[in-house]
Amino acid sequence: MLRITFAAGAVGTLCLLCGGNAERAYAAESASSRAAPKQTLRFAWLRDGQSQLWQADADGAAVGLSAQSALLLPATLEAPLGSVWKLFVYGYLVDRNIATPDYTCSGGDPEEVYCCMTGGHVDREHALVQSCGRFFEPGRLQIDPVDWRTYWTAAGAPAWLRNLHAMTPTHRVPVVQLLAALQAMPARPREAAASTLVSVLTSGRGEGTVSLYGSLLRAKTWTMPDAARPGASVGGAAGWLADGTPVWLGGPGGSARVLAMAAPRIAPLLTRVTVPDDGACVVVDFFSRYPIREVLDHRRSAAMPDGPLNGEYRVGFMNGNWAQVTSRGELRLDRNAAGAPHMIGRFGMNEYVARVVEREGDTAQPEAAKALAVAARTYAAQHGVHDHGCLRIDDSSNTQRVLPRAPSAAARRAADLTDALVLTGVAVQYHYDKAAPRQMSWLAAKASAQAGLTFDAILARTRPQATLTSFLSPLSGDCIAVAGAREWLQRNALSWARRMDGAAGYETPDLPAVCAVREGRPYADAQRNRVYVYRLQTEEDRIALAHEYVHLAFQHHPRGLDEEFVERTARMLIRTDNPIQ
Repeated sequence: MLRITFAAGAVGTLCLLCGGNAERAYAAESASSRAAPKQTLRFAWLRDGQSQLWQADADGAAVGLSAQSALLLPATLEAPLGSVWKLFVYGYLVDRNIATPDYTCSGGDPEEVYCCMTGGHVDREHALVQSCGRFFEPGRLQIDPVDWRTYWTAAGAPAWLRNLHAMTPTHRVPVVQLLAALQAMPARPREAAASTLVSVLTSGRGEGTVSLYGSLLRAKTWTMPDAARPGASVGGAAGWLADGTPVWLGGPGGSARVLAMAAPRIAPLLTRVTVPDDGACVVVDFFSRYPIREVLDHRRSAAMPDGPLNGEYRVGFMNGNWAQVTSRGELRLDRNAAGAPHMIGRFGMNEYVARVVEREGDTAQPEAAKALAVAARTYAAQHGVHDHGCLRIDDSSNTQRVLPRAPSAAARRAADLTDALVLTGVAVQYHYDKAAPRQMSWLAAKASAQAGLTFDAILARTRPQATLTSFLSPLSGDCIAVAGAREWLQRNALSWARRMDGAAGYETPDLPAVCAVREGRPYADAQRNRVYVYRLQTEEDRIALAHEYVHLAFQHHPRGLDEEFVERTARMLIRTDNPIQ
């Protein structure tokens, strides 16, 4: 089974092992959409005390929405809560510090497909990202309706939110009140939810749309049956932007399709979002490998005293070299224990990342710059030493170099668009021009961006087993490696390449991660460079792994969608030495 992006921009899953059922379902919904009246895509936010609405033709060209086209959000526009009710339960649990036992899947309940496999279990954060309703059921968690009402009344929430019995998918509320409810959530649970919801776009129900939104959107997805179109769906998301603005999105189709369809339309509105530096701070020991002799005022050539630096300066080193620095108070001159001068910088995380992006790379290819921003942030999180509430790291070619002046707007944008995103589950390294296992080459990243790859796909080429998530989130990696499978695949891939060389459409893929399938059947995820299988114990297991690898090898050719060809090829690779034609 191959996970793909439809040509129309709708992200979905095409189950090639299911006789084309998913493909027919998507085609049927598309046909239903064409036969039905015009469908509308809606985006609303609550900003500066005013609730605004934008509307667009869901079937028309992706024309960007402008500030001038905003409407006052009418109180009559309603929508079902869908899965958004889980977000409010999550916030209450976090703020009340209520212990939440994992939900264990017993099997036989179709709703558990959103939670775990039979015998497995799911915790609170994963339940929110995966939209596991069984976890958040108030009865299971023994939530007191009286305390629930007291909590949300004190928060100033709308009346419907104070009623615990209203926490159901079918409960309809005015969108203007839903935005007010999101704004009413206190800061602590809102920030915890936002950090976890970043993963909705990377590994949850909105998987595949992080390339469209970066980490600007922190929202809970929702999908419900469309009462006006039997057999079809409506969906969207609700949550916050990176600056805390409450947002709601709704339109025809499932949530992933709506997110993909909305991205180019609302992109102009998102440029108005100013991403604040988060609570993290980074202290940088500048020029750590080069002892400083003196620091001079750039204009007067006067030696500078210890303390904050404001202006332009020349830094002289013991080896006779000079460097120019610019500071607006973020740098200071200090002395070490031996009395030698050294320079220290203190930055918010995004400011630090932007300075690394401009010092270690450039912004000529924005997607490559965003990939480097994620790598730089991850490196700091992994290698920085905790020091009085900050991460402390050297400015050095042994770690990562930091620009000693304010970064360009483009570099800061790369940092902001990937705000808080890191790779978990792997040790991150990168180099200017040398690629290696688990090491990104900057020049290769730029070439990939120029070829059309998005930043998440660039990262997946060298670190397919890593999980892209917020460094403030408690979520761990979502790729549970199948023991020995990637090593087995690596040993066999070279001989398979020789046997498939010359076959129409064949391209040797980057070695994918081999992850344990969490739900459904084995499949290949080309976007994240992963294959999902159950185990590697029998010949049929090896054929299944080869099957998904063949999907990746022919992902850019129609043969990759030919299930009979893929299965026949996989069996030949395992059972014979014949070349593949």
